[in-house]
Formats: sequence, structure tokens, C-alpha cells
Amino acid sequence: MSVVSNGSERPRIGITTYLEPATWGIWHREAALVPRVYLDAIAAAGGTPLLLPPVGTDPSVLGLLDGLVIAGGCDVDPGQYGATPHPETVDTRPDRDLHETVLIREALDRELPLLAVCRGLQVLNVALGGTLQQHLPDVVAHDGHRPAPAEFGRVDVKIEPGTLTARILGDRATGSCYHHQALDVVAPALKVTARADDGTVEAAEVEGKPFALGVQWHPEETPEDLRLFTALIRSNR
Repeated sequence: MSVVSNGSERPRIGITTYLEPATWGIWHREAALVPRVYLDAIAAAGGTPLLLPPVGTDPSVLGLLDGLVIAGGCDVDPGQYGATPHPETVDTRPDRDLHETVLIREALDRELPLLAVCRGLQVLNVALGGTLQQHLPDVVAHDGHRPAPAEFGRVDVKIEPGTLTARILGDRATGSCYHHQALDVVAPALKVTARADDGTVEAAEVEGKPFALGVQWHPEETPEDLRLFTALIRSNR
């Protein structure tokens, strides 16, 4: 189990990061980064964000944390689930896939509270034996989940009653989305808890775990609604 914060400490929430080219001052170098909106959401919900870069992965570090967020990002490498790349699968990071898979499995073993966002839900599904639809417009016949480069769409989701997702968000939710991949074959350990009107899986939970939840939308992009981050942080108190 994780180290539980006492009343005078803010829960420590690990969040996975990217390795990407970055610029600061006169420097142009590869850096570990994650959009600030994630950090602000964790802090606003009462936690302290700690960055987990895909370098020197050590799953034992989770013993120092009170929760884990798997952040969104680029496409999951289809080789992770035995598929041939689709022509639209053009930006993958196998090292990050492996890093996050190791952390997810360790978090589940420890029953560390886990929130997986967008790509994070996809990695969670693949880590547990599921597969992905590599280009969602082939299935739903529209681009609403990724309307234009760097432009978030809006998705309405219907949530299954009696689930952790429903206890946090109620029977429906609306969120910002930006993805062209989605869950296809759902891993046996996952229970689908929300779908979009077009059938896309929008949330899933790991059965038998106190708090292991993934959502396909980006809750960090709605700063006025911190319910998912707040629930993650409070779940270990």
C-alpha cells in the first residue's frame, strides 16, 4: 500500500511525463514535460504533483506516493497489442508505453489510487490485455473526438449507474476530448462504465480495485470541475 499522508501534508500524486524537444531561454533540448493544466488540477484538488519521467523507471517509487495519474499524449505503439500500424498511427513512443505499463501494473498490485487520462486509459487497457481501435473515424464516421489539430472537441457521455464513475460524476458528464484512438477489445479486468453517444468507450474501471479509473476525455481541461482529481486524492485518506 502507499504511504498515506497525515492531516498536515498534501497527498503526493505522481504524474507521468513526456520526453519531447523543448525550448527555454537560449536552449533547445529534449526535456521531460507535461502540460501545466494537469499540475494545476492536482494542486487545486489538494495534492502535490510529482513528475515521473520515462527514464530510469523504478516501480518501487510508487511506495512514496498517494496516487498516480497517467497523462494523455501520443498514440500507443500498436506493437504493444500485436497489431500492424494504421496509416494514421504516426507518432508513437514505445519507451513511454513500457514506462507507463510498468507503473500501472505496480499501482494495481499496490492498490494505489490510479487515474488514467485519454492515452492513459488506452495504455491501461493494453497493459491488461486489451486492444485499441487505431483510427476512430473509421468506426464512428466523424472527426468529433479530434476536430482539428490542437483543437479540443466536446463529448457527452452516459455513465453506468452503481459504478465508481457514477459516484463521482453522476449519470452523465461532458468533457473536452482530443484523440483518434480508442478502446477496441476491452481487457477482461476492465469494466466499461461510460460511453459516448456514438458508442466510444469513455470510461472504464479495473474490477476489484478500490480506485483504478480511466477516462477517454481530458478532465484537466475543465478547471471548474475537479471532481475526478479530488476523488483520486481523497480516496486514500
